[in-house]
Amino acid sequence: MKKIFTTAALAILVSTVAVSCKKKNNDADLQTKATAVVAADPQAKVEVKDGVAHLSGTFKDAAAKDQMIASLKAIEGIKDVMDMSTVEASAPVVETKVASAPENLQKVKDALKDFPKVKAEVVNGELTVSGDVTKEDARKIKQSIDALKVGKVNYNYIVK
Repeated sequence: MKKIFTTAALAILVSTVAVSCKKKNNDADLQTKATAVVAADPQAKVEVKDGVAHLSGTFKDAAAKDQMIASLKAIEGIKDVMDMSTVEASAPVVETKVASAPENLQKVKDALKDFPKVKAEVVNGELTVSGDVTKEDARKIKQSIDALKVGKVNYNYIVK
């Protein structure tokens, strides 16, 4: 009977040791693997702690960031990826209007129909308003043309 208990205790001890000796990924190994993945992007950094990768840095676009997160999650032993990174802001698209465009010239001419002594024309590639006006008319003309948002306009009228 004593032999059976000893054999059973020995079997339990051996199985416990075998399970506990199973190779586990430690943070140092995971850090090495994660650093190799992140090396593709010089502005990205990663730190592994308790099996969780903490990604930081700046990416050129969201697709590059998502790809990096997926690559880190694919590393065996990484439990999760904490994303602390940012995406570069893209430059806003600025639409510039050319005041001397034919459609803008027509808009300005329509705005000037109540001022017979004033004309709009393209001079040296720029939209120019000229003629004789009163101070009050000059203000009204400028407000009307500015409201059209046609771009830069040269006001070369004579105020009387």
